[in-house]
Amino acid sequence: MTEGAILAELGRQFFLLSLLSIGGINALVPEIHRQIVEVHGWMTGAQFSELFAISQAAPGPNFLIVTIIGFFVAGLPGALLTTFAICGPSSGLTYAVAAVWDRFRDARWRIVVQRALAPITVGLMFASGYVLTHASDHTTVAYAITAGTAALMLWTRVHPLAALAVGAVFGVLGLV
Repeated sequence: MTEGAILAELGRQFFLLSLLSIGGINALVPEIHRQIVEVHGWMTGAQFSELFAISQAAPGPNFLIVTIIGFFVAGLPGALLTTFAICGPSSGLTYAVAAVWDRFRDARWRIVVQRALAPITVGLMFASGYVLTHASDHTTVAYAITAGTAALMLWTRVHPLAALAVGAVFGVLGLV
């Protein structure tokens, strides 16, 4: 595949994904992973997980993962293209819909749509967690750490950094 063809495909994929980004970029992670790793083979699942971790650790917006993927696949032109492709269409659509959405503030259909989008967004977020876990965890210990961390986050008020520290200790000890 030529560089121009790769750029065109990156732009097309992220343009379309931009219009589906209900709940933000993290809700799109399963489909981004599917397209980048499984369909096109531009990187491995482990590389995808590493780039995702870097994007979340770095300061800045959540869509940084898209920019990093674009850079990994096609250098600076890829980074610029994917960033514009993920931000431009959804921003334009949001701007266009905002006036109409506000006008129908008390309409029954609007309330129903808003209530329906909440569980869809939560489901997409859980799907993202599943995809990232499957792509990065390859040992029983790693799966146990991931499951324990998820349980802590869902059912306690333990700070996420405590779970990260436990995972880091396991990593330093060579158990993960």
